[in-house]
Amino acid sequence: MPKTLEIILGPTAVGKTGYAIARALEVGSPVISCDSRQIYQGLTIGTAAPSKEELAAVQHYFIGTVPITRNYTAGIYEVEALELVNRLFAEGHEHLVMCGGSMLYIDAFCYGLDDFPEVPLQLRRHLMDCLQSEGVEVLAQQLKELDPVSYEELDMNNGQRVVRALEVSMYTGQPFSSFKTRSFKQRDFKIVKTGLERPREQLYERINARVEQMVAEGLEGEARAMLPYRDLPALQTVGYREFFEYFDGQYDLETTVRHIQANTRHYAKRQLTWWRRDSDIRWVDVSSK
Repeated sequence: MPKTLEIILGPTAVGKTGYAIARALEVGSPVISCDSRQIYQGLTIGTAAPSKEELAAVQHYFIGTVPITRNYTAGIYEVEALELVNRLFAEGHEHLVMCGGSMLYIDAFCYGLDDFPEVPLQLRRHLMDCLQSEGVEVLAQQLKELDPVSYEELDMNNGQRVVRALEVSMYTGQPFSSFKTRSFKQRDFKIVKTGLERPREQLYERINARVEQMVAEGLEGEARAMLPYRDLPALQTVGYREFFEYFDGQYDLETTVRHIQANTRHYAKRQLTWWRRDSDIRWVDVSSK
């Protein structure tokens, strides 16, 4: 039998962490995180990182290991995660468990990244200046005209992602999405994808409750500590962006919490839209757990 890596995926707040830990204990595996924000140091509450008890239950990798100031990418994750997985298989593991909700990181690990063209630095700086002066909505509308596919797939609140898609579309004259050729790289092990799902109403209730719990646990203080780094890619994240606006005096606390809940629900919807196109995923209803 080939060595197997099982990826536990699904929308935010569906219950991936507990499910992955139980699965890891069952097969004798550590948990390899595939989360583009939990990997950063100092973002414990806002990313719903595993608790101390969960981290003690089974060994975890890629949790709180990268400084907030490092520009960590899906390409770097692909290389480092593959090195780790191959080492663990070489040490005798037959079945490994990966867990996360970051679509691009999971795709990078499974298939490798597409070769996107480089764009002039001057264009990137121009678009970043526009992002700061005019806001992401203006750039998002330009992207909608040039590449409606990317407009539907990307998080329009993530200015860095919008700029990246827009700069490629503008420079090449071709939609950013057209470069996603999916010329899959071959892996030396079997990949099994397990998707967790719940009824939408239940998932949204869990999201709302979790945001309230985050606030109770001190999300405001965690976000305030990150205020000096607010423009870094790692902080273009639901939960922190809204608190930065709160610190700027744009909203009161109650409105800020509602915005975090709404934006988290929107993110969960985008995650599901992305994964519903993948016929390799075996979906498991965890509504009774």
